[in-house]
Order: sequence, then structure tokens, then C-alpha cells
Amino acid sequence: MSENVVHLHKPTAPPAPGTAPTVLTVVPDAPPARPAPLWVRSGRAVKTAVTHETTRATGRAVARHVSYTFNGGRIVARRTWDGKTGSRYERMIRAAEAAGNLEAAEEWEERLTRFRAARHHRRMDLLHSPVEAAKGVAVGTGMGIGGLVALGVVMAIATKDVTAVVTPLMATIEFINLMITIVHVVWGPAISLGPFFALLALWAVGSKQHAAPAWALPAKVRNSEGEPITPSIVVKALRDLGVPALRNAIKEMGDAGASMLSPIVIAGCGVEVDVTLPSGVSTNEIQQRRRKLAENLARHEHEVFITIPTAARTVRLWVADSGALDEPIGPSPLVTDETMTADYTKGKAPWGQDLRGDAASISLYQRHLLITGLSNQGKTAALRALALWLALDRSVEFWMGDLKGVGDWAMFDGLATKLIQGPTDDHVIQVTEMVEDAVEEMNRRLQAPPGTVFPLLVVTVDEAQVAFMCPAVDEDKRPYGGSKAKSRYFTAVRKIHNQGRAVNVLMWQGTQDPTDQNLPKLVREGAHTRASLALGTESQARMALGDKAVDGGAAPNLLRPGLDKGTLVVASDGIAIPAGQASITVRTHFISTDDATAIADRAKALRDGVTTLHVIERGEERDPLADIAAVVGDAARVRTMDVINRLAALDAKAYGGWSFTDLTRVLDGTGAEPYKSDGVKVIGRERLARALANRDSQGSASTSG
Repeated sequence: MSENVVHLHKPTAPPAPGTAPTVLTVVPDAPPARPAPLWVRSGRAVKTAVTHETTRATGRAVARHVSYTFNGGRIVARRTWDGKTGSRYERMIRAAEAAGNLEAAEEWEERLTRFRAARHHRRMDLLHSPVEAAKGVAVGTGMGIGGLVALGVVMAIATKDVTAVVTPLMATIEFINLMITIVHVVWGPAISLGPFFALLALWAVGSKQHAAPAWALPAKVRNSEGEPITPSIVVKALRDLGVPALRNAIKEMGDAGASMLSPIVIAGCGVEVDVTLPSGVSTNEIQQRRRKLAENLARHEHEVFITIPTAARTVRLWVADSGALDEPIGPSPLVTDETMTADYTKGKAPWGQDLRGDAASISLYQRHLLITGLSNQGKTAALRALALWLALDRSVEFWMGDLKGVGDWAMFDGLATKLIQGPTDDHVIQVTEMVEDAVEEMNRRLQAPPGTVFPLLVVTVDEAQVAFMCPAVDEDKRPYGGSKAKSRYFTAVRKIHNQGRAVNVLMWQGTQDPTDQNLPKLVREGAHTRASLALGTESQARMALGDKAVDGGAAPNLLRPGLDKGTLVVASDGIAIPAGQASITVRTHFISTDDATAIADRAKALRDGVTTLHVIERGEERDPLADIAAVVGDAARVRTMDVINRLAALDAKAYGGWSFTDLTRVLDGTGAEPYKSDGVKVIGRERLARALANRDSQGSASTSG
């Protein structure tokens, strides 16, 4: 029974008049803390002991060494059984039959017949061996004793001592007695230690084969990244994929599971092997387990690629050397070879390296292009590298729209005829009108006389998703963006895709994170060359590359964002793709902005001078003389036909129908009339400058007067 203690609270000062008197309070003592039950403390101790790292390590060690001994016995028993019976030959026969190799099956059957005949001969010899052995022992013993006596006689004659006759015989008997004594002494310890040495031998066999559960193996064995890829490793990796039909087939084959494999060959920074799957196992079952297969091969997921070759029921595995894909591939030939030029019709652009380490070059001839991927994965750099190579062909003309506007394409100022840079709706409107102008140019070319050859016009739009997502509408309520038939940008791109390649008008687009909203189906399927960097999902991969490429093994969604920058999965007939595959993985060369500027300067040196328009102006009064001076640019002289073409590109509505007569009419009386140079009519820059200066001075004088 607990006692109550009375606590008296004595005030430190007398109470003030009118205040309440001090009250005595009775406060019961708090019950003493009761200790936790013994079973609770015991449970906590057991839990701590079980989860302690030392305890877990000890448990793993015990399980590991027990498994080594037990499984070592199984391995020795299996080897003994294989050596004494024909089971090995029977497994080889079944494996050859499963692979459809009847010649190999017949050869193994013949070997099995020879093995059985030799075994029968040995067994028949054993039936007669006891009699032969007894005869041999009798004859040997008699001859041995006779020989010893003869030796003794010789010794007796030599020493003239009759007792020497039995000396060799007695020496032999004493030696035999000594051996018996030694065996008698050693036999007991040998009987006691024999089982221990037998278990030690079994443990050695099991430890050499790592015959223990994976969780019990040492960390250095569990994490053995970078091991050479051998047939046994590949077979084990396939066996442990979790496909029952595959596992059962390999078990029936036994060690001959390697018959599924082609020779393992070195392929660039890795190895390649074809796997012929047994009946009942489909190729997509292997593709869907890429991560597990990679881990079974002691590799990361991004270091194993699975493709489908032409052979039926076959998958092709490319396994990288551990860490090899994280190493850079070196600079682009565009940077290292300053004498390089381009040929649009017959040449190929150096883009990077494939997984084998071979150079990956791509033909751009009459192929619309689409490159997509997540943000900041190298899309602009990959697209720009192709444009830089093509710029080294002086006949190619560029119209460019950069809807990011951070200067990634600034080096094309003075190289591209049109260059629009910016992310706003106004920039989208200008880019849309630029693409519509390309449609008009395409229609003009289509209506030209048959056989007319036109130079290449490449219309490039980077960050095209900004154009598709633009909400702006024109005065007729037609949207600039969107994916419907009334969308101006969408309609213009589709028209170029339909007929542009016939007259060398090509559409190149780069876009982020493809969806049906920012990359409509008809637009992405109109590109002949489709390439993708890292993506988030398989559905995006199908949008970027198409169902055929993805079903054939293309998996940009399995690339590592941020780590696999510049790595593209390409589906195109313009690049060499291994037979039977629908795509190829390319690690592109990175060309920095400074190097890109240097390459662009080399391309500018090949040309007479290009005036780049940064804004497309519509519906305003033109100044023909100023426009002529603008399109002539910094060149000393330009042919009249080139001036007319540049004026049409500047404003198709104002100058699209101009002829030589219209040009002459504007320049008559200005002092900048066309004149002949090397037999060709040209317009001089200095004469235009004087004509503009005279006109401006006359205008100023009239104003002041």
C-alpha cells in the first residue's frame, strides 16, 4: 500500500493583505519504474544479435563452407558417374538433336558405342584377372626367393662364409617386417584423419567452383564485375533468367548447354554471341529480362544489348567490357581534319562510333530527319554535327529555326540564308512562315521543266515541340501549332515530307520528350532517318523510332539519362545496320561550340558570302535597292541570277516573280547597273554602296532645302 507524503509549501514572504492563505496539498508519490519483463529483454537481445553484422557474416561463412563441402561431393559424384557411365555422351547426343545438328549427334553416338565396347572389354578382363594375378604372384614369389638364394650363394663364395647364403633373404624379410610395423603405426591415425582429408578435398572442389548460394558468397565474388564472358557464364545467365522452358531445356542438355551458342567474338569494346533458343522459348521473353540477364553476366543493364538477327528463334547478345561505355570516344574528324569537305549526294557524315568501335557514318541524301530525346542529352549537338558536315558542301542552302534561342546555332550566322532564334510565340510564327516559304519554293521547283536539277535546301527546326505546342492563331483563326489539319506548322511540315525530297527540299527536326501532342504521328512517321537519345518509357521509344525498331531490340528508354549523353539509337537506311537488325546504337562525337564555330568558318570560306536574315518581315513596303545591297552582302560581286534568287528567298511575295528585266529596271540610272565580268552579268558591291550613298545624300539635301 503506497503512502501519501504531505508537502508543505512555505511562502518565501508573508502574504499581502487580501490574498488567500497558503494551502497544504497532499501529493501521492509516483509509483517506482517497473523493470521490463525478462522475456522482452531476451527478445531484444536475440534481435540485436541476429541483425548484428558480425553475426550475419558468421552465418554466411558457415553456410558458405557447408555448401562448399556438400556441393563439392555432388560435383565429385557427378564427375565419377560421368567417367564410369555413358551419361556424358547421352547428354551430348540430346543436345545435338535439340540443336538440329544430326551429324554431331551421329558422331557422339559412335563415340558412345566405342566407350561401351571398351568398358565391356575391361569388365571381361576383370573376370580372369584373379587367376592371372595368383599365377603371377606364385611365379614372382618363387623367382624372387630363388633369386635371393642365388644372390646369397654368390655372396658366400665371395666371403667364404656359408651363413651369407641367407643374408639377402633375411634382409628382405626384415624390410617387409619394417613396412608392416610402419603400416601398423600409421593405420590408426590414417583411419581417424581419413574422413577429415576427404571432406577437405570435397570442400576444395566446391570452393573452386563457388558452389554456394549467391547470398553466402564473399562480396568480392558476388560483385565480380568485369569477368570475361565465357560460354559457361552465358549458359548459366540464361538458365537463371526465370524462363521455365529455357531452364528445363538447359538441364536436359547438361553441360552441353553451350551448344546453343555461336562462337563468342570480340566486337569493339565488348563481345558478341548469338543464342539459338530451344523450342518453346520466344525471343521477346529474353528481351523483357534484359536487366536480369545483365546482372547474371556481372554487368550493368546499359552494358548488355539484345537484338534479333535474321535467324529464327535467335537473339544476339552484345556485352560490353565493364565500364567501357563510360569512356569518351574521341574527337570528330570534322575537328581533327581541317581539309575535310562534304558531298551531299555521295558522301556520308561522320557521326560517331557504333558499339563495336567502328566509325558510324550516315548518308543524308534525300532523307528527312528527326532526332528526339529527353532534355540535355545531346540532341542539338547531334543534329548540329550533321549540319556542320553538310555545310562543307558549298551548294547546300540552310534555313534554320532555333526555338530555344540560347545561341546553339549562332555559328550559322553568315552561313544560313535564314536564321531565327528565340522561344516566344513570335519566333514560332516566324519559323512557321519560314517553313511555309519552303513549301512555296518546293512547289516552284516541282513546276520547273523536267530534268531541272536543284541545289539542296535544308529546313532545320530545333526544339520543334515549341512550334507544335504554340497556342497562337492568325487573323483567320488558324492556329500556328497543334496537330490537326488546320495547324499551319503541322500542315507545312507534312507537305515537305510528302514531296520535298523529290526536288531536294528536306525537313530536319529536333524535339524533346516525344508525345502525340508535341510530335504528331504523321510528322514523326514522315522522317526517313529517325534517331533517339535517352527516353523515359517504351511508348516514347515507339513514338521516336517506330514499332518495328523497338520490336527488333531498339531501346532508347533503357539508356541512362545524363550518363549516356550523345548515345543515339538510329533507325535509317542511310547508316550501315547489321543484317537482320532494325536499328543501331551510335555514340556520337561531341563538337563543342568553339569547334563548331571554327568548322562553320571553314564552310563560310567556301562560299561567296551569305546574308543571313534573322526576321521574316511581312506586309510592309520594300526598298528594292536596299534589299539588293543586303543580299549582295560582303561579296565584291554577285551574279544577277543569284541576286534574283536571294531576293526571292528574302521575300517571295515581293520578289518571287522577278526576272532580269525587273532587276535592271530598278538599277537603271543609279550607277549600279549590271555589268559583265568574265562574260557573266554581275552586280558590284561598291557601285551599290555609292548608289545608296548618293540617294541618301540627295534625300538629305532635298529635306534641308
